[in-house]
Amino acid sequence: MATILFCPVTFNLAETTRMIEIARALDPADHAVFMGYEEDFAHLITDAGFEYRPCQPALTRDERDQLMKLDQGRTLRSPLTDTLVSARVDVEREMIREIGAAAVVIGSNVTSMISARAENVPLVYAVPFALTRPQVEQTARLGLVRGSGRMARALDRMATWAMRLAYDHAPLAPRSFGRVARANGAPPLKTLVSMLEADHNLLTVMPWELDGYRLPPAYTRVGPIFAHIEVPMPRLVEELAAQETPLVYLGLGSSANRSMVLAAASQLATLPVNVIAPVRHYLRDDDVLPANVHVTDLLPAHRLGGLVDAAVLHGGQGTVQTSCAAGIPFVGMGLQPEQVWNVDQCVAQGNALALSPKRAGSSALTDAVRRLLSDQAIRDAAERVRAAYASEDGAAASARFIRELVDSRL
Repeated sequence: MATILFCPVTFNLAETTRMIEIARALDPADHAVFMGYEEDFAHLITDAGFEYRPCQPALTRDERDQLMKLDQGRTLRSPLTDTLVSARVDVEREMIREIGAAAVVIGSNVTSMISARAENVPLVYAVPFALTRPQVEQTARLGLVRGSGRMARALDRMATWAMRLAYDHAPLAPRSFGRVARANGAPPLKTLVSMLEADHNLLTVMPWELDGYRLPPAYTRVGPIFAHIEVPMPRLVEELAAQETPLVYLGLGSSANRSMVLAAASQLATLPVNVIAPVRHYLRDDDVLPANVHVTDLLPAHRLGGLVDAAVLHGGQGTVQTSCAAGIPFVGMGLQPEQVWNVDQCVAQGNALALSPKRAGSSALTDAVRRLLSDQAIRDAAERVRAAYASEDGAAASARFIRELVDSRL
């Protein structure tokens, strides 16, 4: 039996649920322990039956907003100070020793890059392909400048070259990570790639996303991993699905914002559709949405296939993969490069349309939804993608990898 420590960023929905799916797939003889700092989605861990240990220091709301801006490339200012990084590394090292962790599995909890290595425990990162070392190094155009014209393509190539140079060489990591790493006897984190690359990187993608790419030895494709939230499907969803009026799913994960929710809802209100929207966590008590937009808490979205006719998504890998696995065509509005990549991969497969998030409140969104509902080619592509997903099990592949890794160290 081995104890595996999971360290998701627990205010990130897709990341938390990805870790839960891997833990579910572990050998029954192994023991999964979760730790986290924020409480947003920690209840999903305990609801799934796993041990969860809340830790401090947690980020404040302002610090989390700042971190989200950093992740989306809208600022270079980081809330991850020496004091916070050092405290978290101390907590994580103590946890690793206390439970005797044989491996540490993370989403994007960057301090684990220091703590696991300081304790000489293998670090496993279940991660989308976008913004990994091989993707940045081998992609001619990263989509940093959107557009299909000659000028946009040229500017995007220039932006990609600058991004590649900065990613792998410039000392852009918050200086706190270098100082705290040295203090703990771990390799210093200086570049962006050093904060995004673990000892073992498990790519949670479909085979076609890696076409034309060469993977370094530390990278392994495992396949899609997305949430299977085991809560009852609200009766409202089934009632709306039984009507002749099309049903649209508005899923914006945990990295969108209130203004995007309100903008998208206002446009969907102009269509002859019903909308089911698990976006309550974004809204204020005094927000009033249109009558055809039905707000809910989190849904078992993996069971929406056959109930929902189309989806409007923010482009996070979790929502995108759930829609793909359910055979639901969607409009994707990526908020940052990784999400743009997720959407573009589906556009290439034919089961999705891409839209700038700036156009969420425009008629472009309603036009895209109309096309999803009427274009048989898009619906056929969605069914083809669904069939391909049916043969994939990224969580099981990840669990096998972890077991082989632990056995090799024994």
